[in-house]
Amino acid sequence: MSGTRREATPASVSAARRGDLLDVSNLPSYGFGTRSLMWWGNVGMCAIEGTAFAFMIVVYFYLRSLAHTWPAGGSAPDLFWGTINLLMILASAIPNYYADRAALDHDLPKVRLMLVLGVLFGLALCGVRALEFTALNVRWDDSAYASVVWMLLGLHTFNLVTDVVDTVVLTAVMFKQPLEGKRFVDVAENSGYWVFIVLTWIPIYAVVYWGPRF
Repeated sequence: MSGTRREATPASVSAARRGDLLDVSNLPSYGFGTRSLMWWGNVGMCAIEGTAFAFMIVVYFYLRSLAHTWPAGGSAPDLFWGTINLLMILASAIPNYYADRAALDHDLPKVRLMLVLGVLFGLALCGVRALEFTALNVRWDDSAYASVVWMLLGLHTFNLVTDVVDTVVLTAVMFKQPLEGKRFVDVAENSGYWVFIVLTWIPIYAVVYWGPRF
């Protein structure tokens, strides 16, 4: 009942006498890295999506082992836009790295700047990715080769677009006042997921663009 006085239990009295009680009122209500539930969720999501990419690459080479000619139903994708995407996505890791460092240091001005740069990189990458689809030289339903190539690129595009949207929203939040300290954790975890997007694009690029050429 409201207003009822809470009686001290024998255990709490005994602990107080031993000096075992700690004042934790000044400790932060959030943590980075493995102390964050979001970090574990991020790791789980990357593991699931990474497994999906790995399966699709296995399917790609399985189909290639069965085909008399490869690529089947078309020619190899043009290298230009895919290579531009590779260079841009590797460059995007720079502001992403500094956004993560700034978040750990609670450096709000630097976090804001790096997030804005990340948004610009992300939007540019989405534009280049749209051009990549026009340079695959096959429709998604032309052959098994076409389907697996479109699926590989499509899965990575889904991750790319969703994280760009997330970065846009997070950037807007970081310019809003008052700002909760746990938002810096959001920035750090967003940076971690972007690393996953960068790293997974390297083998996908190699398979999609160079696989048909060897």
